[in-house]
Amino acid sequence: MNNEPTAQPSAVVVTGAGLAVPGLTGPADLLYPTDGGEPFDPETALKGRDLRHKDRATRLALRAVEPALRDAGLYGPDGPRFDGARAAVVVSSNTGNLDSVCAYVDTAARHTSRALSATGLPQTSTSAIAGWIAGAFGLRGPAVTLSNGATSGLDALQWGRNLIAAGRADTVVVTGVEPHNDVVHKLLGARAVDGAATVVLECAAHAAGRRGRARAVWRAHDRGRHPADVLRAVLDPGAGPVGLWLSGSPEPDRAHLPRDTPLVALRQTLGECGGALGVLQCAAAVAYFDGGGDGLVLATAHAADASAAVAFTPPRTAA
Repeated sequence: MNNEPTAQPSAVVVTGAGLAVPGLTGPADLLYPTDGGEPFDPETALKGRDLRHKDRATRLALRAVEPALRDAGLYGPDGPRFDGARAAVVVSSNTGNLDSVCAYVDTAARHTSRALSATGLPQTSTSAIAGWIAGAFGLRGPAVTLSNGATSGLDALQWGRNLIAAGRADTVVVTGVEPHNDVVHKLLGARAVDGAATVVLECAAHAAGRRGRARAVWRAHDRGRHPADVLRAVLDPGAGPVGLWLSGSPEPDRAHLPRDTPLVALRQTLGECGGALGVLQCAAAVAYFDGGGDGLVLATAHAADASAAVAFTPPRTAA
């Protein structure tokens, strides 16, 4: 996945974005104060027959998928409007089912395995969220789950792009989700975002064929150990100026970037985003271009041993 060329064998575009984040109405709220719309309220939104016997992370994820598909023009009154056999799902979550696993282990330790409930068993699988999304929306293509730390969200986007470039799918639903609960708080020592974001990636030709609207264009991805190295890889001489930098840190190393490059660190307003960060950043890129923003949008994330970066260009570059 490292040092991939910026020229893609098949152009990939973002055609939709949706959120299920408390207090936010949609992707634009990630960048700007907005008026109108009903903010997402988990107290009411995470109820319903379709969410029974599902953990919090799965319920949040499901509530982010439908608005993203609607935004892409792929979901109507009669449900999904795409070929399910050519549609895939990629999920990024580092702590999604941690509470379910801990609860099962605690119950077995205290009361033996006879006290375990079969209805909760699916939630102990790391692939549960992807499976529920695929089943609910008829996504019959590949289903992938990533749980690899701070770069997980951006890596999930890259896996979605690879599925399209390899001809395995025309449409990929990419969801990042992190719940907040006592178990997660004890692990992280901080409050998690307790929300989800979903973006829809499509082959540019497929989107054009159905007259879908490109909202952002995939340009490049790189993953490595050092932040400066991945920045250098995606900001090649032909990349052009950066209009917005979506950083995983409020004070990143600005090597290779002008000091006045506009920077937004979603962690400052949302809390610890974990595996949802990269997908939230992609949704913010869509909002930036929807609002008339120009130039390259750069999304970065890094941990002690890994860094990742993804670059998007404006919709007009889809051609």
